[in-house]
Amino acid sequence: MAIDEKALNKGELRKLNALRKSLGDNIADEAFAKWFAQKTTAVVEPTDESAELIVKTLEPLVLKGKIKIPRGGYLVRRGRGRVIVERGAE
Repeated sequence: MAIDEKALNKGELRKLNALRKSLGDNIADEAFAKWFAQKTTAVVEPTDESAELIVKTLEPLVLKGKIKIPRGGYLVRRGRGRVIVERGAE
C-alpha cells in the first residue's frame, strides 16, 4: 500500500513515522491508511443557516449588477429592533 507522503501535513507525517517505528512498515502503512480514511470522512464543517440564507438572497443581486459589495465588505449586526449595516474596514 503506497502512501503519498508529500501530500501529508506535518502532524500526519509524524504519526506515520511513529507507527512505522513501533509496528513496522507494512502494518503501520495499513493502520495509517485506515486511520486517515476515517479521519477525512469524519471532518464535517458546521453550516451556518443564516449565512447561507444571506448568500442565497444577495448572490443573484450581485450577479445581476444591482448591488456591489466593496472590497472591505459590510458588517451586519442587530440593533434595537433593527438591522445595522456598516461598511467594513479595508
